[in-house]
Amino acid sequence: MGDKNIQVGPEPLTLDQVVAVTRHGARVELTDEAMAAMTAARAHIEELAGRSTPVYGVSTGFGALATRHIAPELRAKLQLNIVRSHAAGSGPEVEREVVRGLMLLRLHTLATGRTGVQPATAQALAALLNAGITPIVHEHGSLGCSGDLAPLAHVALALIGEGQVRDAKGELRETADALAEAGIAPVALAEKEGLALLNGTDGMLGMLVLAIRDLHELYKAADLAAAMSVEALLGTDRVFAADLQDLRPHPGQSISAANLRALLADSPIMESHRGPDCTRVQDAYSLRCTPQVNGAARDTLAHAELVASRELASAVDNPVVLPDGRVESNGNFHGAPVAYVLDFLAIPTADVASMSERRTDRLLDRARSAGLPPFLADDAGVDSGLMIAQYTQAAIVSDLKRRAAPASADSIPSSAMQEDHVSMGWNAARKLRRSVEGLAQVVAIEIMAAARALDLRAPLRPGPATAAVVAALREHVPGPGPDRHLAPEIAATTALVRDGSLVAAAETVTGRLS
Repeated sequence: MGDKNIQVGPEPLTLDQVVAVTRHGARVELTDEAMAAMTAARAHIEELAGRSTPVYGVSTGFGALATRHIAPELRAKLQLNIVRSHAAGSGPEVEREVVRGLMLLRLHTLATGRTGVQPATAQALAALLNAGITPIVHEHGSLGCSGDLAPLAHVALALIGEGQVRDAKGELRETADALAEAGIAPVALAEKEGLALLNGTDGMLGMLVLAIRDLHELYKAADLAAAMSVEALLGTDRVFAADLQDLRPHPGQSISAANLRALLADSPIMESHRGPDCTRVQDAYSLRCTPQVNGAARDTLAHAELVASRELASAVDNPVVLPDGRVESNGNFHGAPVAYVLDFLAIPTADVASMSERRTDRLLDRARSAGLPPFLADDAGVDSGLMIAQYTQAAIVSDLKRRAAPASADSIPSSAMQEDHVSMGWNAARKLRRSVEGLAQVVAIEIMAAARALDLRAPLRPGPATAAVVAALREHVPGPGPDRHLAPEIAATTALVRDGSLVAAAETVTGRLS
């Protein structure tokens, strides 16, 4: 990503910037505009704190306890208490990139000047990111309303020098020790700051951005896997013709079909059965309808990206400091807009995987594979070939179908019925992350099977694009032969799918796929 710092100010962050910081460790820098906006908003908060009239979040309790006016001498304790009490997560640690997403996106909201924090608090959060210090955040604790409260509280806990973190080397450390080593002073929270650090959709949004980035690449890999299977099964590419696709002008469908045409171009295997001797009338839906399914997945992804871009332009806190100095309560912390698209993306992710598994099963079934050996085995009966690899696919697909059930359709009231409807967006994000990983594994197994099938079509040769993919795969996974330990080969192929190597191999022939 280069040495240039990501500038964090009132303007929206881009998806690329979020990925650069969360996944690739790019450094951040608060802009002059951010510092000025935070300074001005802080002045409003301090003026309100000096009034005798209670102001929610500044001189009152929180949630169902908002009716209590807090005396000035208790307000510092109040800020510490909200962080400590809300850092109530449970379960395993979430991934480093997710926590960095929490930190970056909360930093951006602070930088808008709509929260009223001290500029020094935002600077400390930026320093944590730049030092590679990652607070321990747990799997469970967010209802996705009032923001990702518990996860963000664990980040805030690190800012005040408490709890545990992982340092830049990934070692578990006491926060106070890690901060001292990095030269970062713990923050002394003032009025309003506890709330400002906790009230955000940052966890679910960060996971949405990362899923969008991953699915853009995985849907290309799914097209690649489908093209290899169509070729290996002696299917037809005529159904992918542009004039047929134009009859149903969904943008994603057009993109997927164009990818398939490019991947199958100039294939000797495809040419071998174009003549009048070919008796096949139609391919199965899992071959013929690939653009319709993989394309609809892309259109769903485009909608999710639109929602993410709007959320990246948002300042989510409660209460907020408006440009005229008013401090107003609101409901912008409700995670429904993000939760819905997180759930929405789980549906096509499961379906793309389901279609991939059906093509793999066809490759392994002697009755439907157009002459390929049973299970692509070396000596069927003695060898099982890829039989159980398809079982693995089926198990993952079954899990993905279950994860396609929406989390956001549920709500459990909390905070003595003050927070009586919640989004469950964090849960939607967590299950989508697992769905994304499952899709990568399913597509990888199809590519393994299709590559073996293409090898078994010799002396017929695959097209130049798919041949390049088979060659790239063969550097890590051997071709047909007697049975061997398959788990490492599945893992190696999944890694090549995840890092884009196999799509990149195809693109050396096709040019950039979409």
